[in-house]
Amino acid sequence: MAKNFDIGLLRTFVAIVDLGSVTAAAARLHLSQSAVSQQLRRLEILLQAQLLIRDHLGARPTAAGDRLLGRAREMIALNDQLWTEMTAGAVAGRIRLGAPEDLVSGTLHSVLRRFSSAYPTVEISLFAAPSTEVAKALERGLIDIALVEELGETSRFEHLRSEPLVWIGAAGGVAHERHPLPVSFAAADCVFRPAVESALASPNRAWKSVVDSEGTESTLAAIRADLAVGVWLQSMIPDGLQMITEAALPSLPPVAIGLGLPVRHPPSPAALALAQELRGG
Repeated sequence: MAKNFDIGLLRTFVAIVDLGSVTAAAARLHLSQSAVSQQLRRLEILLQAQLLIRDHLGARPTAAGDRLLGRAREMIALNDQLWTEMTAGAVAGRIRLGAPEDLVSGTLHSVLRRFSSAYPTVEISLFAAPSTEVAKALERGLIDIALVEELGETSRFEHLRSEPLVWIGAAGGVAHERHPLPVSFAAADCVFRPAVESALASPNRAWKSVVDSEGTESTLAAIRADLAVGVWLQSMIPDGLQMITEAALPSLPPVAIGLGLPVRHPPSPAALALAQELRGG
């Protein structure tokens, strides 16, 4: 007799692994903690195996959980893709998407182009702001879907991928040789700033902030003019700038790209469809 997997149980298992706790998974899935624990237990009974180790360090997969994890991701992705394809005609309305400016000007435009082609009846409006402001806007219900950048592991956001964070400067520039090191940030509360401060503290490299703007244009202008260096996602370095590889500058930690959906109400079919497109990135 054939046995079938419940995609909802797999989704719960993957969420716990990604976020490291039942509490965080419950917030993402809009379920109670007890419901998440019950779903995990149902999956373990179905497979007759312990899938997670849960202790003071959080939740992490067992050997059996590791075997399940990759295939579970594939099944969830296929389920979501098929659902989107079969219900594309019913997806309409308006989506408010929030994201940092570097993501908007980076790879996001190609994702939105594909989405608009697949769902011509969906109208998309963009809210470009630092990740901290994007997260606040999602919590307040001002946007329908959010992309954020976070240092280290993501919190309540779904982890999409990690990107190397690198130093950038003008082509042939010498700003990185100056003392103190001039650094330009796109915002006073730039999410990358703690990483810069921590990295420069170890070699005791003196530095100063040259531009703290509320946007990327003035930041990039200062870097292009060789007035300062900056930090950027390696895959999205703007034209005319280059990665600085000199050993004098310390390495930087990776940045996690997170996806957020509403927590106060269920996401709309259009928001779910866009979320699936963003996962494919």
